[in-house]
Amino acid sequence: MPKRSQEMLMDLWLSLLLVWITCVLSVSMTPIIGQSKSTQTGGSAVVASGVGEGQRLLSRAKRGWVWNQMFVLEEFSGPDPILVGRLHTDKVENDTARYSLSGEGAGTIFAINEKTGDIHAMKRLDREEKAEYTLTAKVTNAITGQLLEPMTEFIIKVQDINDNAPKFTEGPYHAAVEEMSAVGTSVITVTATDADDPVYGNSAKLVYSILEGQPYFSVDPNSATIRIALHGMDREMREDYQVVIQAKDMGGHMGGLSGTTTVSITLQDINDNPPKFSKSLYEFVIPEDLPLGKEGGKVKANDRDIGENAKSTYSIIEGDDQGVFEIITNATTQEGILQLRKPLDYESKRNYTLKVEATNIRSEPRSNGPFKDTATVKIVVEDSDEPPVFSKPMYLLEVDENAPINKIIGTVTARDPDATGSPIRYFIDRHTDLERQFNINVDNGRITLAKPLDRETDMWHNITVTATEVRNHSQISRAVVAIRVMDINDNAPEFATEYEAFLCENGKPGQ
Repeated sequence: MPKRSQEMLMDLWLSLLLVWITCVLSVSMTPIIGQSKSTQTGGSAVVASGVGEGQRLLSRAKRGWVWNQMFVLEEFSGPDPILVGRLHTDKVENDTARYSLSGEGAGTIFAINEKTGDIHAMKRLDREEKAEYTLTAKVTNAITGQLLEPMTEFIIKVQDINDNAPKFTEGPYHAAVEEMSAVGTSVITVTATDADDPVYGNSAKLVYSILEGQPYFSVDPNSATIRIALHGMDREMREDYQVVIQAKDMGGHMGGLSGTTTVSITLQDINDNPPKFSKSLYEFVIPEDLPLGKEGGKVKANDRDIGENAKSTYSIIEGDDQGVFEIITNATTQEGILQLRKPLDYESKRNYTLKVEATNIRSEPRSNGPFKDTATVKIVVEDSDEPPVFSKPMYLLEVDENAPINKIIGTVTARDPDATGSPIRYFIDRHTDLERQFNINVDNGRITLAKPLDRETDMWHNITVTATEVRNHSQISRAVVAIRVMDINDNAPEFATEYEAFLCENGKPGQ
């Protein structure tokens, strides 16, 4: 027989057994005796039970009601209302007692036979909706209408059956635990709830087990705490796990109801892997004219860890006594960027051999070091065809405004810094000398006057001179030449305005 069919038959058998027990209780209950403050005396009795006709269960100890609580099984349904219990008094005879109920559910859920005192449940009850009902019993003389006993409250309790499966109300769950954690390390606690009565029987007694996730994890059967079960769990081998936890009521025994939940567990990284260069030797060719702070090459040390644990810092540990190079870390790519701190000079040194080191920023005491690696970097300096270099970045020349045409004003000089020493040619940038006021000798850089000057028109002339290598016209340098026109006395004074005066013909001197 399939396992599921066996469980269904077992559930049906347990339900029938509980119904049989309840019926036995309803006809053989021994109530607890209590007394009220009634001052009546006599031998009368009130019975509150589910007994047969004429059976006397309670006696009245001279005063007040003899009372107890009643029970009814939840979810019980049948062709007839279920008998909960019976009220009875022997203070009157000839069936003159009349019974009535008031309170919670009176007349709707619970009905009483006014002559016999039998109390019936008219509806199927659910303990999880309401566990007990408080009612007030009243017995009067049918002829006189007088109370035969003081009105007294009693309770009808709804007895639990196992009709609710455990539930994980907060699932699915997500948890994280560090990789390489010790066996027994707590990961997360996932508790279920059961709506059945935790006091009555084992309907709400839960036992936890793991359905998926072994042998990596275990669960405490009572506390539902998930723990590490396997030594040396490595995130770099596997990062995510799905664990299925079952909660089963009835103490985990056959016939109990169950519920499951899924727990997603992620292994958190620790620094258990050192950086490792992708190759042991790097070779770069760097032009000698590489600007300072510009990239000359890059190296990369990979790390199987992630986040902060994978970050490394780079340094030069050998081969750079003069401090020509530096290596910095690109925070985004985690590459080591090789750049210049001092200019290169092909004529003085053409090769460098450096040893660079990558070291993890964060250390992990639980892991064995060292968390570093080294690589060799060979650098070849490439000779660059550098542009001409002027003797000065700016020249200041002076010329009289009456200087003759072809007058030599001054000379600019430039040289080729390369070992080849290419000849230099000089030119005036005509965008800075639109009037073509000056000329320059292309071979020696001598500047001469091409047109007459007038200081009163232009006091300063700023021109740009370019120097170009003969062998490589793309190598060009520029220098600014400021020419000041010197004044000469070539203008007579003039009044700013004309003046007109009138004199009397007979005027005296000084008048």
